[in-house]
Amino acid sequence: MKFFSYGKDGGIDSKVWGFWFIEIKSLFSIVLLKFEDGTREAYHSHAFNCFSWLIKGRLLEQHLNGSIKYYRPSIFPFMTFRSTFHQVKSNKTSYVLSFRGPWAKTWQEYLPNEERFVELANGRKEIESTGSL
Repeated sequence: MKFFSYGKDGGIDSKVWGFWFIEIKSLFSIVLLKFEDGTREAYHSHAFNCFSWLIKGRLLEQHLNGSIKYYRPSIFPFMTFRSTFHQVKSNKTSYVLSFRGPWAKTWQEYLPNEERFVELANGRKEIESTGSL
């Protein structure tokens, strides 16, 4: 549970910082995200569904299957589902306001430099690793 806290979102190598207004993983979270320029060399799914607004900046979302989406600031939110398996790259600094639903117990990452999938649990604990695509 977090209230008015600040820190990395997505692990130590992440280029995303978060200011959590509230986070109760079993219920919901509200977080303001700051994406630094670039991306981390990993694709990931999510432990939660969320809807978000890009407030400032530009984002490129590349899915593991190769499809690409671009985001610019809008009054309309965009959805990210637990099943979304992507990598997000910011062009310079971007800010996103995100409303997240309840967390599942696990989610996944794909590390292309190591050619392996990793299953993660709360606290980014690695619980399983499998070979390449």
